[in-house]
Amino acid sequence: MFSRRLRGVGSTHWFDLCVVVLPMLRPLRILRLVTMLSVLQRTAGTAIRGRIAIYVGTASALLIFVAALAVLDSERGHAGASIETFGDALWWSFVTVTTVGYGDYTPVTAVGRLIAVGLMIGGIALLGIVAATLASWIVERVAERDAEMESAAVDHIRALETQLEDMRGMLAQALGRDRDR
Repeated sequence: MFSRRLRGVGSTHWFDLCVVVLPMLRPLRILRLVTMLSVLQRTAGTAIRGRIAIYVGTASALLIFVAALAVLDSERGHAGASIETFGDALWWSFVTVTTVGYGDYTPVTAVGRLIAVGLMIGGIALLGIVAATLASWIVERVAERDAEMESAAVDHIRALETQLEDMRGMLAQALGRDRDR
């Protein structure tokens, strides 16, 4: 009975198991918000850009938070390290992910620099996703506008065709009356 429960925990609740077993992963409990967001998304509709915005926002916050914790762990206590508090690490993480890079805090250890490279790549990727989402929205709006204009043009052409047919009918009647005289 106990082994079946243990297998159930390991197979279905592996994330919760990792958080309980490894205390350093406890801040990742914030990921439960993603589950709540998916429930909210079902009620708000299935718009892909809405989901992308939620995922990018969540991924950004998680990336910044995890990178701050990781760089703080790798830098704290090392000679020449400027990142000694969580506030400094969080500031460094925000500045690095946004590609601003003031340079007031910089990692000095190899692990810290590796984290910085990962954070820079992640920041550029997230900015790319935001730009692509915005571009797709603009393209969709332009396509909708073009479709509206095309529909209006088709309706106008149909109205002109109807008028032309009416005029042909009137011309044929007028020519028929002239022949009869």
